[in-house]
Amino acid sequence: MAKTNAQPGDLVEVSLIKNSYRGIFLESPEDEHGIVLLKLDSGYNIGFNKKDIFEIKVLKRAEERKEITEIRKDAKKPNIAIIMTGGTIANKYDPKTGGVAPLTSPEDLFKFYPELFEIVNVTKIEIPFMKASEDMDFRDWQKIAKISAQLLNDPNIKGVMITHGTDTLHYTAAALSFFLKNLNKPVVLTYSQRSTDRASSDASLNLECAAVAALSDIAEVVVVGHASLNDDYCYSLRGTKVKKLHSSRRDAFKPVNTKPIAKIWPDKIEIVSGHDTRDNKKKVKTDTKFEEKVALIKFYPGQDPGILDFYAKNKYRGLVIEGSGLGHLPALTSRKSWLPTLKRLIAKGMVICMTTQCIHGRVDPYVYSNLRALEKTGAVYLEDMLSETALVKLGWILGHKEWAKNREEVRKKMLENISGEFSDRLEE
Repeated sequence: MAKTNAQPGDLVEVSLIKNSYRGIFLESPEDEHGIVLLKLDSGYNIGFNKKDIFEIKVLKRAEERKEITEIRKDAKKPNIAIIMTGGTIANKYDPKTGGVAPLTSPEDLFKFYPELFEIVNVTKIEIPFMKASEDMDFRDWQKIAKISAQLLNDPNIKGVMITHGTDTLHYTAAALSFFLKNLNKPVVLTYSQRSTDRASSDASLNLECAAVAALSDIAEVVVVGHASLNDDYCYSLRGTKVKKLHSSRRDAFKPVNTKPIAKIWPDKIEIVSGHDTRDNKKKVKTDTKFEEKVALIKFYPGQDPGILDFYAKNKYRGLVIEGSGLGHLPALTSRKSWLPTLKRLIAKGMVICMTTQCIHGRVDPYVYSNLRALEKTGAVYLEDMLSETALVKLGWILGHKEWAKNREEVRKKMLENISGEFSDRLEE
C-alpha cells in the first residue's frame, strides 16, 4: 500500500485494483495493524487488507468540534430527568475507533441530540450502570426503580426518561410497572435500534417523542419508540403489554392484545386509549421485593417433562410455561404426559403458570379435555398475560413472604390486574 496522510475522522477514498470505496477513515484496533477500516455512508464498517490497497486519497479533513461546556437552561421549558442504563441510544460514535463510548452528561446529549433540548431542560442525568440489556437482571431493575422514585418525587421534575438497550427492555418495563407504586408522573423507557452515526438512526425521533411523553398526563410506565419504519411518529405503549417483535426494525416494539396509549409526534400527542393520569400530590413508593428462583420454559413437541425436575432440584419456586395454542401441554394420550410431573411438583409447593406461545390471544383451560386435566393439577392459566410479564410478576409476587406462603394467595395475586397486564378485550 502506498503511504497516506489520512487521519482518523477524514473522509477518504480507498482504491483497490478493481473497486473504490468512500467513507470515514477509522483508527484500526491495536491487534489489526494490517487492516484499514472505513465507515461507509450506510453506517456499517468495512475492512481491507493493506496489501490489497492501491491508494488512499483524502477527500475532506475531519472537522474539529468545539466542546460545549455549558447548556443554558430556558426557564420557559419544563424540566425532566434521564436515567441512562446503556444500549445504542446512550452511546456516541467515536470516528477514531469506529466504536462507541457512553454519553455521560447533558453536554454530551446536546451534541448528539440537540432537538431534545428544544422541548425540555435535562436537569439531571443518573447513570446507575452502563450495560447491554441482556446482561441485566432483577438487581438492575431494583436500582432503576429506586432512582426513578427519587426523581419522580422531586417537584421540579415533570417526568423521567430511561434510555435502555432493546433486547430486554420489555422485561424492565414490566418490572418497573410492578416495582413503582402510587405513580404520580410518566416513566418513559426509550431506545435506539440503530446507532447515531447511521442515516437511518431512530434515536433522535424516539428521544423527542419520549420527552413529549414525559411531559404528558400519562402517569404510567411506558415504552416510546417508532410506530412505523418511517420517521413520522411514535407510539406510547403500556409497560406490561409491549413486546419486541423484530430484531432490527425501527418499529420493533408493538402493543400485544391492546391498543397503544398514545400516538406521539415531536410537537404533539394524541391519546388513543385509557390510562392513569398525572397527580403531583402523590408520593411514589417502591416495592422491589423479588424472588430470583423463577424461570420461563418454552414447550416444544416431544419435550420430556423431566425438565421440570431440574428446576425442582435447583430449588426454583415458580415456573412460567409457554404452552402451545390455548395453553396446551401433552396430557391424556401422550406417551410423555406432563400430568404426573405437574401434579407432583405443584403438590410440593412449586407455582406453575401457563401462558401461550402465540403472540396474540389468550389461554383457556376449559375448551379441551387435555386443558381441563392440566388445569386440575393446580397450574394457573394467565389469560392474555405476556410470558415476559408473567415471569417478572411471578418473581415479584413470590418475593413477598406474606403472599408466597399461601399457594391460593399467589394464584389470586397472579390473576389480579395490578398494572394493566390483563386486557378484557383483545385488540389487534
